[in-house]
Amino acid sequence: MLHPGDPFPALTFALTDGKMIDLPEALAGNYGVVLFYRGAWCPYGNAQLRAFQRAHERLAEVGAQVVAVSVDDEQTTKALIEKHGLQFPVAHGADADTVAAAVGAFVNDEPRYIQSTGFILDPDGRVVLSVYSSGAIGRLVPDDVIGMITYLRNHAASGGAA
Repeated sequence: MLHPGDPFPALTFALTDGKMIDLPEALAGNYGVVLFYRGAWCPYGNAQLRAFQRAHERLAEVGAQVVAVSVDDEQTTKALIEKHGLQFPVAHGADADTVAAAVGAFVNDEPRYIQSTGFILDPDGRVVLSVYSSGAIGRLVPDDVIGMITYLRNHAASGGAA
């Protein structure tokens, strides 16, 4: 598992526009939110992604960028993006075992998918907060992310340590 202060591992995922996204490099210079979600079929994951979309402007105001990742195929991911009007990168085709080995996420055996796992990263790509779930519930929510980043920014401005 990744702990506060750990560097987020270098991982590359496919996006639905044919491009690749390299994490944490794609988030460098900003606070990053990395969401590994179970799949388009999961109502809790759908609710989480919709919530982050609704908070898109507020997240941008605190300097946060969001990336979501699942094992879903490209077609399923495209449909999910369209269904919820997602404006942040959503990657597909992640290998559950590779992700688990890199970040410590729990993996469901059959069918094989990544359990909900979320990270807040600092502008240097280090873990600020990690949230691991072993089942359907327990995940990052936008208000908590915004609150944490606001606290970190205000605390850094005052010269204090988090």
